Amino acid sequence: MVKIIGVRFRTAGKVYYFSPGKTEPKAGDKVIVETARGVEFGTVVLGPKEVEEDKITPPLKSVIRLATAEDIKKEEKNREKEKEAFKICLEKIRKHGLEMKLIDAEYTFDNNKVLFYFTADGRIDFRELVKDLASVFRTRIELRQIGVRDETKIRGGIGICGRPLCCHTYLTEFAPVSIKMAKEQNLSLNPTKISGQCGRLMCCLKYEQDYYEETLKKLPKVGKEVLTPDGVGNIVEINVLRERVKVKLRLSDDTFDVREYPIDDVKRVEGKAFSRPEPRKLESAPQKEKAKETAEEPPKAARKRYPRQKAPKNLSTDQFIERERERNRQNAGAVDSEE
Repeated sequence: MVKIIGVRFRTAGKVYYFSPGKTEPKAGDKVIVETARGVEFGTVVLGPKEVEEDKITPPLKSVIRLATAEDIKKEEKNREKEKEAFKICLEKIRKHGLEMKLIDAEYTFDNNKVLFYFTADGRIDFRELVKDLASVFRTRIELRQIGVRDETKIRGGIGICGRPLCCHTYLTEFAPVSIKMAKEQNLSLNPTKISGQCGRLMCCLKYEQDYYEETLKKLPKVGKEVLTPDGVGNIVEINVLRERVKVKLRLSDDTFDVREYPIDDVKRVEGKAFSRPEPRKLESAPQKEKAKETAEEPPKAARKRYPRQKAPKNLSTDQFIERERERNRQNAGAVDSEE
């Protein structure tokens, strides 16, 4: 077993695990740790606990120290420097005429690196921009291109529900979301109603999806024939949250009625569902008259076909055709002379 703590570096950021070492941090304490980016200032979100070694990705680094008052002041100073770095980077982007949208600037705790986050439609050649920024800040520069979801996560905002965006407040990772989830939850498929501020499908579609999948396995599908207390009918609508269904029933006077039942009052029935009688195809008056004339006309005599004559081997096709034409002229002249 290994003793670990969970540390987060940004609001709603990913949680990273470290060994507490000789320190005894609690949830909410500020700590100084070493990461792949360098020395970082983070907040403990998960107190010390023991886990199996197989669940930890090595190497597990230890906490350097608990943050002091000087460390906290230095972190606040870095936040102010980030605002100034953001303005300078914007000016340099305009100077170089690059089609990129700057989102955020971030200093590491030891000021060893400055990170700039941006969005763009395609790949951007920012080599000259990096050189220009390095000459200003005199430190390592890293430009990182992010997607629209990460942009919204950094900027934040208010969702259509009236609450702060989930990704900006507590979501650490983006779960995969599909249009199939909206269909199973009987939501409007209008993109403007099921999309978040980032333009992608809302993350909250994933929250109730597990319940919908489990419940839909127990419920019959729309169109299935079921047995109700009032007789046999077909399901026309399913309410998953209330676990109720609407059934179309055929009454004794050959009329239909739609009634709602709890799922416990409905039983499956083997067999085909009710089918509506197919509508008769109405023919127009000209079509009727044409069909009547066709029926009254006597059948035409079959056309007599003669075998196709082939040209003799000693004659070409053109010579054979010319010879046949000459014969036809002679036969026509003989008929005229007899008359």
